[in-house]
Amino acid sequence: MPTVVPAEPAQHDSTLPAAPVDLHEQSSRLVRRCGPAVGCYAVLKLAGFAVFMWLVDYSGYHLTKEPRLGGGAHPWDVLASFDGWWYQQVAEFGYNPQLVPITGSPWYTFQANSAAFFPLYPGLMRMVSEFTGLGLYGAGMLVSVVASLFAAAGIFAVAERLGGVRAGVIAAGLWAVIPGSGAEWAVYSDSTFTALAAWSCYAVMTRRWIAAGLLALVAGLNRPTSATLIAAVGLAALVALLRRTDGTRRPLAAMALAPLGLFGYVGWVSWRMGDWGGYFKLQRGAWLHFFDWGQHNATVMRGILLGRNDDLFAALVPDLLAALIVMALPILIVLLVRLRPPAVLMVHTLLTVATVLGSQQMFCNVARFLLPAFPLFIPLAIALSRLRRPALVTVLGTCALASGWFAGFAMFELGGAP
Repeated sequence: MPTVVPAEPAQHDSTLPAAPVDLHEQSSRLVRRCGPAVGCYAVLKLAGFAVFMWLVDYSGYHLTKEPRLGGGAHPWDVLASFDGWWYQQVAEFGYNPQLVPITGSPWYTFQANSAAFFPLYPGLMRMVSEFTGLGLYGAGMLVSVVASLFAAAGIFAVAERLGGVRAGVIAAGLWAVIPGSGAEWAVYSDSTFTALAAWSCYAVMTRRWIAAGLLALVAGLNRPTSATLIAAVGLAALVALLRRTDGTRRPLAAMALAPLGLFGYVGWVSWRMGDWGGYFKLQRGAWLHFFDWGQHNATVMRGILLGRNDDLFAALVPDLLAALIVMALPILIVLLVRLRPPAVLMVHTLLTVATVLGSQQMFCNVARFLLPAFPLFIPLAIALSRLRRPALVTVLGTCALASGWFAGFAMFELGGAP
């Protein structure tokens, strides 16, 4: 009987082209996976937004204020006030970075300049406006709403890896109702930055180093607080290098790419001003925003606790809400640490908290500036995931309606500035 020789397994021919990527199938899979979380976020956000607009219309406060300071002919005009007004100026006129001294002011040393506002968001506003014809206000709102949906999907993707699908959906929903969420659907850059931060952290967690570095680079063109994300991505890449888990080139590329956006814009502004510290001088002298190791916030907190807040930008209700948030931060951080999240989440969150608490700024902005620190409420999402559906709907629905006041109306109309 002849000997049967088994056939050798077919060898992969590296010269053959790789199988084409089915982008439609990948997109459909992504929508199916993130759809419930994005839907949960959108429903809760829409409920709070409706309450916010009703309160503005009912109060009529917007009719008594300047358009750039929380006023306007229509309730929705308040969404483009304060920072939104500056973003529209950048989108329409571009930049003219300069340090113009002010004399006689006890607080300011330079005139306010739009160079303090990073270019990504107004650039997207201008591009969408020209493509759609919506105008800068409509384009800014469209960019913010779409970015918020991507942010919700990114938060879901991160939280799902830590607590499962249900916790991920709830985490996306919580981002719609947390204090400060009023800035998510406004002519503000917060949703854009949170979307970039969430997906950059997810890229690190899934070891997609090039994507993580590129997302951090783009985030660096959006807000100066991107330094926290850049540090988190860089540290995670350094750990991967030391452990030799993902080779050398990709982690190194992430470390090299991440800071380019932030350094590039700050360097360009300083070069145009003719002063290599010009951007930071502008932030300090024109916007009273600088790192002071928490001295200003400690003074404001002391004043609130004693019932005599005499801060320059004191706002009774928003400041009290901000004080409650500051007191809750240690609890949220302990719960997050007990969850033992990946280092990129822990570093990004702790540095974000340290930056917010350690910087002089309008104290009522604490809630808004903590929006990118989304890992803080992942433990809460995991705890809520144990509730039955009726109880969960009651909790999130109540928070959504209440957020129209505490996250929207209180910030834009009762505060000095959001």
